[in-house]
Amino acid sequence: MKKLAYSILVVTAIIVVAAQRTPSSAADEVAPPVAKTLHTENHINGGNLTDDYHWLREKSNPEVARHLEAENSYTDSVMKPTEALQKALYDEMLSHVKETDVNVPYKEGGYFYYSRWEAGKQYPIVGRKLGSVGAAEQIILDVNELAKGEKFMSLGTFEVSDDGNRLAYSTDNTGFRQYRMHVRDLHTGKDLPDTADKTGSLVWAADSQTLFYTIEDHAKRQYRLYRHTLGSAAGSDELVYEEKDERFNIRAERSRSRKYIFLTSASHTTSEVRYLDAANPTGEWKLLAPREQDVEYYADHLGDHFYIRTNDKGRNFRLVSASVDDPGKVNWKEVVPVREGVMLSAFEAFQDFYVLFEREQGLPQLTIVSLATGAKERIPFPEPVYTASPQTNREFKTKLFRYAYQSLLTPPSVFDYDVEKQTSTLLKQNEVPGGYDSSRYNSERLWATARDGTKVPISVVYRKDMKKEDGSNPLYVYGYGSYGFPLPVTFSSNRLSLLDRGFVMAFAHIRGGGDLGKPWHDAGRMMNKMNTFTDFIDCTEYLVANKYGARNKIVIEGGSAGGLLMGAVTNLRPDLFKVVVAHVPFVDVMNTMLDASLPLTVTEYEEWGNPNEKAAYDYMLRYSPYDNLKEGAYPAILVKTSFNDSQVMYWEPAKYVAKLRTLKTDNNVLLLKTNMAAGHGGSSGRYDYLKEIAFDYAFMLTQLGVGQ
Repeated sequence: MKKLAYSILVVTAIIVVAAQRTPSSAADEVAPPVAKTLHTENHINGGNLTDDYHWLREKSNPEVARHLEAENSYTDSVMKPTEALQKALYDEMLSHVKETDVNVPYKEGGYFYYSRWEAGKQYPIVGRKLGSVGAAEQIILDVNELAKGEKFMSLGTFEVSDDGNRLAYSTDNTGFRQYRMHVRDLHTGKDLPDTADKTGSLVWAADSQTLFYTIEDHAKRQYRLYRHTLGSAAGSDELVYEEKDERFNIRAERSRSRKYIFLTSASHTTSEVRYLDAANPTGEWKLLAPREQDVEYYADHLGDHFYIRTNDKGRNFRLVSASVDDPGKVNWKEVVPVREGVMLSAFEAFQDFYVLFEREQGLPQLTIVSLATGAKERIPFPEPVYTASPQTNREFKTKLFRYAYQSLLTPPSVFDYDVEKQTSTLLKQNEVPGGYDSSRYNSERLWATARDGTKVPISVVYRKDMKKEDGSNPLYVYGYGSYGFPLPVTFSSNRLSLLDRGFVMAFAHIRGGGDLGKPWHDAGRMMNKMNTFTDFIDCTEYLVANKYGARNKIVIEGGSAGGLLMGAVTNLRPDLFKVVVAHVPFVDVMNTMLDASLPLTVTEYEEWGNPNEKAAYDYMLRYSPYDNLKEGAYPAILVKTSFNDSQVMYWEPAKYVAKLRTLKTDNNVLLLKTNMAAGHGGSSGRYDYLKEIAFDYAFMLTQLGVGQ
C-alpha cells in the first residue's frame, strides 16, 4: 500500500450489485462490470475520506487488469452499433490529412533539418540536407523504425552536437513518459553504447564530446544533472547538481547564442538559474541570483549581458539585463517594465534584435525590438482569434525571425519575418485536402460575464450556413483552466466532422489558465480554484442565452486537469450538460494530493494546495470530483484513460466510474475506456490517434442523436 496517512483503516469486502441501462437497444441487456469494493476510511483534519475502490491502485494485481478489460468489453458492446459511424468519421478525418508531407526545413550549422511523413506510416521521419534544401537527403532518425515491435513510441528530446556529427535523443516505449537517452553517430547512422535512463533535458557542450543530462527521481521529478563524456564507461558520469527541494524540477538548455549552458531550478512559483561557459564543460557553474520564494526568473544571453525575464516587481513579468561579469540582482537594469494587462510570456534573443512574446486581451503578440535603435514593431495578425508562436529559430546571426500562426479557421502556417523590411513571408500553410474552404466558417471572440462580474473570453467557431438564429444548434464546449497555461486557439481538420454536422464549437478561456496573464492564473488556483469551475458553467450559460446552442444539446470535453474540470462542473450542474467526455481526468484529488509518493504531488502543492493543511483540505474537498459524487441523475459520460499514464494514474478514472455506477439514478450511458498500451496523451501513432477521435465523436453524436 502506498504511503497514505491513514489514522484508521477499515477493510471490509462488500459485493455491490448494480445494473445500468443504456439508451442503445443493442446494449439494453448488457450490464456494466461491477467493481469489487474494499471499504477504507482516512480520518484527517477532522474529516473522513471513504474509499471503496482503493484496491484498484494495485497495478500488479491481476484483478485490476481484468476489471479494466471487462470495462473495455462493456464499452465495446455499447459502442458496437456505432462502428459504421466511427468508420465514416475516421474516413472523413483522414480525407483532410495530407498523408505524405514535409515540414519547413530550419537551418542549424551547415544543415537544413526537417521532418516528413509518408502515407501509411504512423510516425515521422527526420532528415537533413547539407548546404541547401536541394541537396541529397540524409535520414537521421526514422521513428517508424524505432517503433517496430513496440505498442507505443514517443520521441522526446532531439539535440545535434555543435559539429553536426552526433545526435542525442530520447525515447519512451510505454507511454509512462520515462525516456531513455541514446546517442547516434550521424556518419554511420548507428547508435553508440552511450545511454542513460529516466532522462529529461539533454545538452551538448561546445566540444561535441560532452553531454549534460538530467534524470528523474521516483516521483518523476527531474532532480539531478550529470556530465557524460562520449565513450566513457557506464556509471562513471559525474553528478554536477542535485536539487534537494521536492517542489523543484531542473532543466538544462543552451543559450540561443550557444555561449552558455543554463540550469534552471523551478517550482510552480519560484526559480533560480545557474550558468556555465559551454566551451568549458568541466568549469564552474555559477549562480545568477539566489532563489526567493514566489519570485521567478529565467535567463538568456546576448552580447556582454544576460537578459532576464522576472516577476520580482509584478506578476506579469518584466525584462532586465545584467553584465555577464557580475549578473547579481543588485546589478539588474530594467529593459521592459511590468505592464498591467500585458503578460511577458517569453523572450528570445538574436544577435541584432530580440523578440518579446506577450499576451494582451487574451491574445498572443510578437514584438520585435532592434538592439541598435530600440525601435519596436509588433507583427500584425488578421483574425480576431488566433495563436502565434515562435518556430524553430536556431540561427543567432540572422535578419529573419520564424514564427507559426494558425486559428480556428486558418491551418498551421509558417512565416519568416524580415526585421529590416518589417514584412512577413509565408513559407508554408498546411494543406487540408477534401475541399476545405475557410470562407464557409466563422470565428468569434466573445466575453461572458462570470457571476462575480469578471469578463471571461470565449473563442467560437461554426459553419456559417448551419448556424441557426433560434439557438437550436448542438453546442460543444471545451475547457482546461490550470497551471497558468493559455488555452491555445488552434486549427484542427478533425473538427470539420462536427462543424459540418451543425455544431457550434466553443473554447472557454477560464481563470486558472494563463490567457490573461499571471493574475488570471492566480485567480483560478489554490484557494481560488472554484472560479475555474464556475467560469466554465457561466460561459456555457452565456452561450445558450445568446443562442449559440441548445440547452438540451450541450457536449463538454476536457482532459487531465481539464478532466478535473469536467468532473467538478458535472457534479455542480449535472442538469446543464447532455454529454461529457473526460480524457485522463484528475478526479481523485484528495487521495492523490495526500500521497507524497506519487508523481507530481509535492511539486503541485503550489497549484492546488497541500491537503495535509486543514484550510487547504477543506477547500479542495469542496470540488474533488470523486469525493463529491452523490446519488442522482448524471449526463451521458465517456471517461478515457491509459494504463501507463504517469501524470494521472489510471486508477483515478477507474475509481470514479466504479463509484458513480453505484450512485447514478438515470438511464444515461457511463463508459470507461482504457488504452492498455499508452500513456497520458493516448495512442502515439497518428492513424491510431484519429481512430480515438472518431470514437469520441461517435459517442457524442449518438448520445445527442444529431447529424449522424
